[in-house]
Amino acid sequence: MAGMSVEPYREITFDKDGDGAAGQREALAGLAARGVTDVVAFAHGWNNTPSVAHRLSSAFFAPFPQTVRPDVRVGYVGVVWPSMMFSDEPIPDFESVAALYPGKEAVVGRLAALLGEQPDEEGAFAEFGALLRTLTETDGSHSFGDGGDDVPDFLLADTVAVCAMFTDALEEVAGPGTVPTPREAFGGRLTRYWKGAKEALRQATYYTMKRRAGAVGERGLGPLLGEVARSSPDLRIHLVGHSFGARLVGHALRGLPSGARNVASVTLIQGAFSHYAFAARLPHEPGRGGALRDLQRRVDGPVVACYSRHDTALRVFYPLASRLARDADSLLGTDRRWQAIGHDGTQAVPNTPTLPLSRALRDDLPTSGCVNVDVAEVVSEHSDICHPELAAVVASAGRIGRGTS
Repeated sequence: MAGMSVEPYREITFDKDGDGAAGQREALAGLAARGVTDVVAFAHGWNNTPSVAHRLSSAFFAPFPQTVRPDVRVGYVGVVWPSMMFSDEPIPDFESVAALYPGKEAVVGRLAALLGEQPDEEGAFAEFGALLRTLTETDGSHSFGDGGDDVPDFLLADTVAVCAMFTDALEEVAGPGTVPTPREAFGGRLTRYWKGAKEALRQATYYTMKRRAGAVGERGLGPLLGEVARSSPDLRIHLVGHSFGARLVGHALRGLPSGARNVASVTLIQGAFSHYAFAARLPHEPGRGGALRDLQRRVDGPVVACYSRHDTALRVFYPLASRLARDADSLLGTDRRWQAIGHDGTQAVPNTPTLPLSRALRDDLPTSGCVNVDVAEVVSEHSDICHPELAAVVASAGRIGRGTS
């Protein structure tokens, strides 16, 4: 494919409900017909166009030819799904938000107007919160299944309090010396909290994407891999996902048919879902397990969680949005219940080793179960994932790397 760093390369696409284009099983089976023994399939995260996903796949795959053993014939697959970039820009891209919620352009327009006007009135914040609930179709009954930390309580709590907390978090990340805007400095008591309201809107789109990633994995990618297992049983699949893409490939294990054993490894890079997802019992609620509890057993190899403490998006904003909105003890994410797997790796799964990157690159990774690898040495922020070291971790997990056998 034009502009791709590796060959043979195929792209498989899904819509928001997990429905894929015709002929995708045949495309993957065709790799086996070309002598490919192992397929590395990469699912992107917060990218809003197929072209961006294509470029990211090319950059991520570039180190692999020098990383895998010469006796292994590797094919490459980009998993493209409709996602939206979780931008670091302070003002959301309202055209992109409107495209994410077709038929709700008027709601998005009113949200944009409120953010532009920034009224110093509690009623305006209440309207803002109601509009967010309309946008996301949140009525209090949603549970996203990652062991409780996925319930978007910030959409249900007092809007002023939520926006105040997001404002505090943004200012914490910005650090001391941040200069307030004139409106923030000279506005009324509540004006400053519209900064947090912008973050609340971004987090609302975040939860829409989070639900979508799970649906695409479980309804789309998982069943497709089952079809490939039947038609090309010797083809080994190595799933890799970044951010929401990590959630997508994790949930593909839920959709993998019973008996399919073609997933040879899973590597989760800065995963934007619960660090308790694979736990059989939640530490804070022993009667429940994570959404992916024990699904590492469906993998004929390890499930490797790469994490970095430098990932501000997962360190601050993921737990802040995920926690119980009225739990004062977990303000600004200090309660470990709400951390992401990309922040500190898989938790509450017995016998899960945690390795520094240097050791993971020096020694062979375990051949099964959950494994944590601290990649802070090379990953400086959430999207900083195109490194030879991460390619080497993927290759080691799949037992196709130059240092593995």
